[in-house]
Amino acid sequence: MTAAPRLTLSHSTRAARDMDTMVAFYCDVLGFHVTNRGKVSDDAEITFISQDPNEHHQVVLVGGVDNDPQFMFADHLAFRVDSLDAVRAVKARLEEAGVEGVAPVSHGNAWSVYFTDPEGNGIECFTDTPFHVAQPYLEGLRIEMSNSEILEHTRSALADKPEFQPIEQYQAALEAKLTTEGR
Repeated sequence: MTAAPRLTLSHSTRAARDMDTMVAFYCDVLGFHVTNRGKVSDDAEITFISQDPNEHHQVVLVGGVDNDPQFMFADHLAFRVDSLDAVRAVKARLEEAGVEGVAPVSHGNAWSVYFTDPEGNGIECFTDTPFHVAQPYLEGLRIEMSNSEILEHTRSALADKPEFQPIEQYQAALEAKLTTEGR
C-alpha cells in the first residue's frame, strides 16, 4: 500500500441551525473573527471563522443543511498534509482500500480530497495553495495533472475572483485586523 502521509488536524466544520446565533457566540464569546461568509446554494450559507492569521478558518459553520453525515462538506474533520503529492498519496491509499466517493476539489486556498469513513463521517485531507480567495470557492480538481499544471490552472481560475492575492498578503492583513480588533 502507498505510504501514509502525516496528517495534522486543521479545522472543524459544523452544521448550524441558527447561523446568526452561532456566529455571535463564536465571535462575541470565544473571540473568533469572520474571515468570509457566503451562500453555497439558495438555502445554505457558510461562515468561516478564525483567531489565527495563518489559518483562514479554524471553524466552519454551515447553515441550511441537515446534519447528514453523507454531506461531507458540511460536517467533517480536516487534516493538513505537507504537499500536493501527499494529497495524491491519500487518494491512492483510499482507492487501494476500496473507498468509494473520493472527491478531489480545489478551494482556491487549498487542494483537497473529501471522503467518508466506514460509518459515514466526513474527512478532508488537504494542502495549502500559495493563494487566498474569498470563500466559499469550490471546483473539481484534476489531481492527475502535474503540480505545475495544477498551480497554473488554480492561478488562472482565481485571477478575477474576489480577494485573490498571495497568501502572505492575506495573512498580514488578517494579522493587522486581529491585532486592531483584539482577540
